[in-house]
Amino acid sequence: MQQFPAVKTAGCHFEPVAGLTGESWRVTSDGLDLLARLQSTDKARLGVSRRREFTLLQRMRSLCIAPVPYHMGREWLLVEWLPGKVLSAEQFTAEAGNGELAALVALLHRQRPSGYPLDLRQQFERYWQAIDRRRLSPRWLHLQRDFLRQKPPVALKVAPLHMDIHAGNLLRSPHGLQLIDWEYAADGDIALELAALFRGNRWSTPQQQAFLRDYCQNSANIAPVTLQRQIARWTPWVDYLMLLWFEVRWQQTKEARYTEWAAPLRQTMFLW
Repeated sequence: MQQFPAVKTAGCHFEPVAGLTGESWRVTSDGLDLLARLQSTDKARLGVSRRREFTLLQRMRSLCIAPVPYHMGREWLLVEWLPGKVLSAEQFTAEAGNGELAALVALLHRQRPSGYPLDLRQQFERYWQAIDRRRLSPRWLHLQRDFLRQKPPVALKVAPLHMDIHAGNLLRSPHGLQLIDWEYAADGDIALELAALFRGNRWSTPQQQAFLRDYCQNSANIAPVTLQRQIARWTPWVDYLMLLWFEVRWQQTKEARYTEWAAPLRQTMFLW
């Protein structure tokens, strides 16, 4: 372990934290409970910026929906370790249906932009360079060029987005629901976040409609039908983003789960 600049490491206990991207450590000692998050080369290839994450978390401090950031060093971001319990898939589905998650996401989307815009086409280019070249095809090259030539949908409203909301990143804490793992957070269209939420969690149409009703009750001047149309515009972009992410993670880890998750998207996009 490299020394954490804001932590006196003598007497500290370091415990690796499991996750899809890894490279996070829980740091504990008397009166200290932090999460250390590394800015590595693999993280950079995935579009992760700990500096951006630090800035976003600073802006969320007063909302009590995210960990408090403590220090940003050259390679390590230190944030508080939030007490609470990560939701199971069943609990996540229940929260999605009772309106509390919708209220949380709407609260996030009412905040002012952070100054770190999400550029999906730039992200596509970055991911493309990190994919196993043997898995590419002429059809895939054509699809990549199509996305790079297209302009993304015009935003309904630009706000901070978490961009990785799923059961493993939602915590039931003494403060209520809180979101962890903000490494992909950036500014973007609120409908992009909702498209990622729906597609990433494979919600049915009734689940999506119920969530949008609750969400719009907490968002002024936005109707569910308007959001539905905008989400539909973003859906191909989200599907392609997920496909590229799975492929990059397979290239980095060689874990079969990533190609298994990518397979339905490859088939849908006619990339076989």
